[in-house]
Amino acid sequence: MFGIIRPCSAHSCPSLHEAWRAHLCGLCLTLRDGQSQAARLATNYDTLIISVLAEAQLPSASPHRTAGPCALRGFRTADVVDARARGARLAAGVSLVLAASRMRDQVADGDVAAATVAARTRLAARWQEGGARLAAGVGFDVGVLTATVDRQLELERQAGSAFPLNGRPIGLLELTAPTEQAVAAAFAHTAVLAERPGNAATLAEAGGFFGRIAHLLDAVADQDEDDARGAFNPLTATGTGRAEARRLCDDAAHGLALALREVELADRHLVDVLLDAEVRRAIERTFADNAATASYEQPGWVRKSAAGVGTFFTCGLWRPRWSRRKGRPSEERCYLRDGSCCDCCECCTCCTCLECCSN
Repeated sequence: MFGIIRPCSAHSCPSLHEAWRAHLCGLCLTLRDGQSQAARLATNYDTLIISVLAEAQLPSASPHRTAGPCALRGFRTADVVDARARGARLAAGVSLVLAASRMRDQVADGDVAAATVAARTRLAARWQEGGARLAAGVGFDVGVLTATVDRQLELERQAGSAFPLNGRPIGLLELTAPTEQAVAAAFAHTAVLAERPGNAATLAEAGGFFGRIAHLLDAVADQDEDDARGAFNPLTATGTGRAEARRLCDDAAHGLALALREVELADRHLVDVLLDAEVRRAIERTFADNAATASYEQPGWVRKSAAGVGTFFTCGLWRPRWSRRKGRPSEERCYLRDGSCCDCCECCTCCTCLECCSN
């Protein structure tokens, strides 16, 4: 999983672009400072939502700093969320733990070269330990994440068996439940970090809906490839059609939007863009076009990468070596030119859309 959040909506006006980038770069640098340079490979768009939610509830607990030049930003400096921010550390811890789980799954499924099994196993152990340490530093027990991963694997084994242990077929929403629970726990803990306990229950509800959508979209995007190689896919295993999957996604998006309205935030603009507008974009995009390249063009919570190490990320113009746009002119590499952003955008300059910039 997953690949819901992309930068396009956040790029639609300067303030949103900068705010979104501050969290993305902040997460990347927190992984570096809290674990290692290699841990930056666990950076992805979806887990930065944790940092965004924490800051939106209590901006004073999310200090910023000016980061030095980075190749992924065109060797420019930038305002970023500092590694001292509790939300950034929670996001980094969650990223590492989930990426470690993904690596272990790949090894168990035989999806990696035999010569790299030992190295990947050691790296997964280091990332698991580092993620647990970072999360524990802000009071979050990653045991809830590892437990849900184990539960997920057990449910998949039962769903793929002709003789389920409980004597009945496993339903699709039973398969998404562990993901929902993991994301709900992480979202709810941002209320603890922000000293807004009244937000915890509602954020848990929002996290559950977000997790459900992420799991379903991942299943839709990967179904053809999974079926071709005989791998497990929730839709195939439960006999769920695309129309029903779309209905479940739309219902969850509606529930997510309603839950967000009840959350008390000091600044909600970026939250609303990412968890409402961008989620709906992701649903439309996934069901409209789930080409095989989507796995590599849309980074996510614990998304597969060409390196098989978790998720690498893309920032604006920069494209990884497996991208179809690698090496092309800048106007063809920019996310603003990929057809999913607003029509008034120009490459690397922001739109003059008053509607999006006046909120």
